[in-house]
Amino acid sequence: MPLPAARPPSTQSATSTVCNLKKSLKDQLKPIKAQARPSALPVLRPAVPPPEPEPDFRQLFADVVPLKHAPRHSPDLPKPRPKPRKKPQETPISAALHAELMRHAVGWFEPAEADQSYAKPGQTSATLRRLRAGHWPVAAELDLHGLDRFAAQERLALFLYKARYVGVCVQVIHGKGFGSIDGEPVLKRMVRGWLKHHPDVLAYCEADERCGGHGALLVLMRTLRPHERES
Repeated sequence: MPLPAARPPSTQSATSTVCNLKKSLKDQLKPIKAQARPSALPVLRPAVPPPEPEPDFRQLFADVVPLKHAPRHSPDLPKPRPKPRKKPQETPISAALHAELMRHAVGWFEPAEADQSYAKPGQTSATLRRLRAGHWPVAAELDLHGLDRFAAQERLALFLYKARYVGVCVQVIHGKGFGSIDGEPVLKRMVRGWLKHHPDVLAYCEADERCGGHGALLVLMRTLRPHERES
């Protein structure tokens, strides 16, 4: 196998000379590169003027002269008298006119007809049948005879609140209205209207003739939850 031809000595010396020049040039450029880096350059910041000194309060108001108070007394002025209000002139009305107005006023707030029975939406027809048949024993009774509409409403609200802790069925006696004006029952319509809007009343129906007939109601109450009984 033939050996490779050797380079002439002139070519090898020229190559080494070029390498030496490159190395020398790199060594000369290193300090120049270090100076040209941004981190090496000084940071120029704008000069901030020093804050102005705060003025002296006493020096600013040194030439102020206080006012001289004259020895005067300012008396308290009397309050003006209140103007008397004119009393409204009330026209007296007769007892017959008052009764006529109250008779018509009943229809504004209570239904003109009294329902014999009522069941809240969601209750089955068997609820009224069981209520009429005495399925639930009467736990408490309220008699509203001799009370006006305001006292009757207050007494009924308190009775229904306490009745929740006694049982689910109570009896409310509102009367047949024989002693009312023109023989028309007032509490009968009002009590049944109140019971319809009471949140704890599920149903009601007229009692048996032996227990008052259409002058009394059997009322079915909502069963209290355990946390309501504890409260």
